[in-house]
Amino acid sequence: MELADWGENATGDISIASGDSCIFPITLRGATSSSEISQKPAHGKLKKINVAAYEYKTKARYKGSDTFVIRATGKGPKASGTSVITVHATIK
Repeated sequence: MELADWGENATGDISIASGDSCIFPITLRGATSSSEISQKPAHGKLKKINVAAYEYKTKARYKGSDTFVIRATGKGPKASGTSVITVHATIK
């Protein structure tokens, strides 16, 4: 999922196998100055790797849906600001 510019909010969908993990990068043009977990997932763990990347790992043997939210602030070529990124996970 890529946002057009900083200051925009976005929603994305991912699909992941139960017990697996994936890297979730913040892909906005420009530089990310800060980021934080705004809402933790209910059926997994979200770990900050660095200011622009997170690792999401699902609970073993859980199948269903999960949601987490990241707030990121940065500056791009056209705008700067804070974006709220909501991710809906389908766990199979």
